[in-house]
Amino acid sequence: MRKKYSEYMHWAKTQSKARFNLATSGVGSFPLNELAYRAEDLEINGDNSYGYRPLLDAIAAKSRTTAECVVTSAGTSMANHLAMAALFEPGDEVLIENPTYGLIVDAAEYLGASIQRFERREENGYAIDPGELRRAVTAKTRLIVLTNLHNPTGVLTSDEVLQEIGSLGPTVLVDEVYLDAVYRNTPRSSFLLGSNFVITNSLTKVYGLSGLRCGWILAQPDLARAMWRLNDVFAATPVHPGELLSVAAFRQLDAIREKARRVVEADRARLAGFLRCTPQVSAPETQYGTTAFLRLREYAVEDFLARLRAEYETSAVPGRFFGMPDHFRIGMGVNTEMFARGLANIASLCASLT
Repeated sequence: MRKKYSEYMHWAKTQSKARFNLATSGVGSFPLNELAYRAEDLEINGDNSYGYRPLLDAIAAKSRTTAECVVTSAGTSMANHLAMAALFEPGDEVLIENPTYGLIVDAAEYLGASIQRFERREENGYAIDPGELRRAVTAKTRLIVLTNLHNPTGVLTSDEVLQEIGSLGPTVLVDEVYLDAVYRNTPRSSFLLGSNFVITNSLTKVYGLSGLRCGWILAQPDLARAMWRLNDVFAATPVHPGELLSVAAFRQLDAIREKARRVVEADRARLAGFLRCTPQVSAPETQYGTTAFLRLREYAVEDFLARLRAEYETSAVPGRFFGMPDHFRIGMGVNTEMFARGLANIASLCASLT
């Protein structure tokens, strides 16, 4: 029987919050009063047969493609669900990176995929090894799924490696929700690398606009049309005020990202100092993203995180949700003072265990 729930999302909604919350996955919320819109322009209902055209055009312009290739959705998670539902049938073989964001695996499992995994190895800095991936692909592989930037580590996969993956034959689904956290020389979307690439993204993690639920899929026009029709079963019509506010956000997207960048980069500098001074934890050095994936040495992660929460009012995400039970994920970009206190609390607990 297929699992019809996500353990990670239940944990995130019921157990992740704490005074020092390092269990975040995106930047702090962008305030509504800084969004350049006129309240008198908002409407409850609007014309949306298959996509609100101004929003489709804004996403297409950002992605360097055309509106016919854009399918909007309620955030990246729904985009991943809708894309996978259109890209394979129950029983098809789907090859997914490990570690990865647990909800991707949950959705593929719910949709009836025969899930196979390929490894991003810690000793290689969690980079994708195209040779290993090539060996994992079989004649039955219908879809390859990966994240870029990688969730949970923030590792960037280059265009050259992505092109090699694209040459393997199966459709490649790339979740790019963190890609814009490469703040300088931001890579173009891998949708532009070939017709067998399908991309998901949103304004959530990097922009602090999660409440707008502005997500999208990039796919070739015929496939995009099929996804729109399939979405009639899932969501039918989106919330129009959210679409209007999302269009307003696209008009000032660079400024919104810049505000978050300053916090993320300050947090990353603090993380680097913490890792140098805390030998009980380790993580490959990364330059990008809003998350870091830490290995805990010589102590059980679940027990450690329980004590961290109970004794230090600090939360982090257990690595079991990413298939790595001896790790945990922390988030950057919300509040540098809170982040520093959270790191100090982790260091204090580590010191008490030695």
